[in-house]
Amino acid sequence: MNDWATPSERRSITLVIDIANVLGSVPDGWWRDRAGATEGLLAGLSGLVGSTVTDPDGHPIHLDCLVAVLEGRAKLAGHLDAASEGLVLVRAVGSGDDAIAEQTAALIRTGAQVLVVTADRGLRARLPVQAGHTGPGWLNRLLGRHEARPSPERKLQRLDRLDEKDQHEQQQP
Repeated sequence: MNDWATPSERRSITLVIDIANVLGSVPDGWWRDRAGATEGLLAGLSGLVGSTVTDPDGHPIHLDCLVAVLEGRAKLAGHLDAASEGLVLVRAVGSGDDAIAEQTAALIRTGAQVLVVTADRGLRARLPVQAGHTGPGWLNRLLGRHEARPSPERKLQRLDRLDEKDQHEQQQP
């Protein structure tokens, strides 16, 4: 996270969330049903509204408002019009990155403390200097979303297959 406010200023925070980036950060099959996966992510986000959590630097922050920016097929999620109080859904007309940059700038102009959740370096470079940013790992931990990791047995199976392939290639003339 960048140095965007002193800990004493970090009370009420508005999160602007790159939903596509957060969704794509956990390989849980979201690509088979992007709208359904988005609905699940939004349901988790609605539970964070109004809560006090630890920011990426370890300081307590209060999440007053979450702005979830949706693009592409994620905009087709079934209950998107039923956002909870404090969870604002923004359906990007064009580029999701453009919408995130615009929403962040507008919030900064109102005096809001904004933390943007994205791993997109190009997008981070476009954000107002007053905005903070962090990667999706922080939000995934808050939501209990963890990267699917292969079991030790699966890793060994993969290594065995690679060894067999190497041996086969070495035997070829």
